[in-house]
Amino acid sequence: MDALELLLNRRSMGKLKEPAPEGKALENIIRAGLRAPDHGNLTPWKFVIAQGDGRKKLAAILLAAAQSDDSEAAVLEKAKHAPFRAPMVITVIAKVKSHPKVPAVEQHWSAACAVEAMQMAAVAQGFQGFWRSGNWMFHPSVREAFGVQGDDEIVGFLYLGTPETTPMSPPERDLSQFVEFL
Repeated sequence: MDALELLLNRRSMGKLKEPAPEGKALENIIRAGLRAPDHGNLTPWKFVIAQGDGRKKLAAILLAAAQSDDSEAAVLEKAKHAPFRAPMVITVIAKVKSHPKVPAVEQHWSAACAVEAMQMAAVAQGFQGFWRSGNWMFHPSVREAFGVQGDDEIVGFLYLGTPETTPMSPPERDLSQFVEFL
């Protein structure tokens, strides 16, 4: 698949199975993340990979957050099972570095670009994935579990694996609804 075809046809897939990327494929995914736009060459990223027992640890982190909020049973169940929707989950963290010309928000955007690049690298190699966000990214106990402090932010959970089905075609969109020229 060439790069333009990949970008124009990208779709998230919520049903993923084994195998997860490993070896050179996983290395390519991480390297793609490290090529995200990075004003000041600050490399403001950290990637925490959960697979196997790591998904159990991630589930325990999410469940503890839900329990600390006295969440309803359905939320507790969702927290327990969320990391098992794919054989691998990469938590992507913006590790903000003080810089006079590169504000924290720009470093958050850089980490978000890393997530997209990693997902595209996975798809280019025959894997699939989806990017999850949500309240747990900002929950104090989840932040603490991942060593997120100050202006650092979890920018997403990237679920990766092998697609269970063929992706649907992306919807066609009228470009005139999204583009203006000055």
